[in-house]
Amino acid sequence: MALRLAKFLITKDTSWRTTKRVEDQYEPKTHEYGEETSSLREEIEKENEEQKPPRSMETTNKRIAETPLFLATKSGCVEIFKEIIQLYPWAVEHIDHKGRTVLHVAIKYRQIEIFKIVEKMEVPMRRLVRKIDHNHNTILHMVGKKRKDHMPQEMQSAALQLRKDMLLFEHVKKICPSHLTKHINSDGHTAEELFARKNKKLCHEAKEWLKRTAEHCSLVAVLIATVAFAAAYTIPGGPNQKTGIPLLLNQPFFAVFTMTDVLSLTFALTSVIIFLSILTSPFRLKDFKQSLPQNLMLGITFLIFSVSMMMLAFAATVILMIHKREQWTKIALYTAAFLPVSIFAFSYLPLYISLMKTFNYSLKKITMLFPQFTGDSVLSWAANSFHCQKSIGHNSP
Repeated sequence: MALRLAKFLITKDTSWRTTKRVEDQYEPKTHEYGEETSSLREEIEKENEEQKPPRSMETTNKRIAETPLFLATKSGCVEIFKEIIQLYPWAVEHIDHKGRTVLHVAIKYRQIEIFKIVEKMEVPMRRLVRKIDHNHNTILHMVGKKRKDHMPQEMQSAALQLRKDMLLFEHVKKICPSHLTKHINSDGHTAEELFARKNKKLCHEAKEWLKRTAEHCSLVAVLIATVAFAAAYTIPGGPNQKTGIPLLLNQPFFAVFTMTDVLSLTFALTSVIIFLSILTSPFRLKDFKQSLPQNLMLGITFLIFSVSMMMLAFAATVILMIHKREQWTKIALYTAAFLPVSIFAFSYLPLYISLMKTFNYSLKKITMLFPQFTGDSVLSWAANSFHCQKSIGHNSP
């Protein structure tokens, strides 16, 4: 019902006509040797201000109404945004009272779905990416000018939020013209400087969260390694007092115990090394995009494997002690052994899924560097080789 009412009001709305369109003329402000450009610009601005008539109190106190298109962009009403663009496709090129386009607003308010819709509009995008607002901010500056009361849709840690913003910055930088990536706004900041300045607090919170998580996980890994190392010298059944050979050496589950205990110790020590690499990291801003989340994912992976192997070793030890019992007792022991492993894995599942995106990002980078090793190229190579062998088989007598 609400959407039907919105569609009806959209057909009657003409507020977008009062706004201005995006102009191809822009004034990029880049680094210069000296201050001649900036001083000249200040003089021109002062002259323009003197020529302007003084504004009355009514005009200064008057609130500027926003068009439904910009309101839908800010609030993330994707369906209403689509309806407006469908009826008035040229409205996407209009700007608000601050000189911002829908791209500026969508990036600032983190409305990624609306941003992707506008990104698919090839012809308007050529002009929208070049637009600079009244404060000389490009669309790349908007990544760092995130609103203060922004709440992500998914509750994430500070490190994952920072990584998400850095990936957005990288994506916007690709579509932004190269001569505007080093553009300076009216506050004297480039987009990278503004992003680093605005995310300084978030970077500190991400650093503390990563340190705390790595410390806690490394403590668990050290305890597992200690237990696994002690279990290797207290073998189930004990050794022969004369020869020192384990009494249960010929039992099939003794090999299971030995293998799982060694793997548990190996995985635990590997995870400790990975967590120590996180704790000794310099925690640069660029490290939060790939290396730090990827190391945390690897450390947690090896820690889960270590816990699993330790519980398997425990189950194998108990089964060796009661190997003459009935079959149902062994099944019950295996179930009990995997219960803490399942709880441990499910407790880390949301974090692990978020960290898996880092692994996907690394795979994309690898496929970009080595396109000949992608899945499509391998499949095409296999198909060509199969057809060649088939043709050779037909031609042979």
